[in-house]
Amino acid sequence: MRIIKGLYKTRRYKFPKGFPSRPTTDFAKEGLFNVLDHHYQMFDLKILDLCAGTGNISIEFLSQECGEVIAVDSNYNCVRHIKTVAKDLGCLDKLTVIKSDILKFLAGTDLKFDIIFADPPYEYELHAEIVKIVFERQLLNENGVLVIEHSRDVNLQSITQFQFSRTYGNVHFSFFENTVET
Repeated sequence: MRIIKGLYKTRRYKFPKGFPSRPTTDFAKEGLFNVLDHHYQMFDLKILDLCAGTGNISIEFLSQECGEVIAVDSNYNCVRHIKTVAKDLGCLDKLTVIKSDILKFLAGTDLKFDIIFADPPYEYELHAEIVKIVFERQLLNENGVLVIEHSRDVNLQSITQFQFSRTYGNVHFSFFENTVET
């Protein structure tokens, strides 16, 4: 994997063979950050990376100096790997890594975020539950965005807060924001 922009641009890092998580492809990650850069203010943010896996997205946010990141994953090997990569890059001070089930974390946190990014396993069936908890618990700051990465078999467009989606190869991103009825 390579870091696409910012402080650590073009740096590459690997993850162990048999790693329990798949990284977001560089092509999809570049597309995602282009959308974020064009739609949102990308500095001094509080960012939550759910199902952080390889740490690919968390590290990209840190490389682009977007703000502070909390990375949550339920797998100990993923948590350990993310900490190791962040330490090697010298950005561990802006990153908090938590080992937890993401739904339990969302149900128990009182923190608010500017960006919540969720990349659950493609066979995961609770994408809508993530959206429900985020908006019921009001975990987004004003003008905040929730982004869910998913396969083409998942359709989240009927959810009230859905705004738009983007596709990069086999990777799909759905974007959600607070909606105000007028």
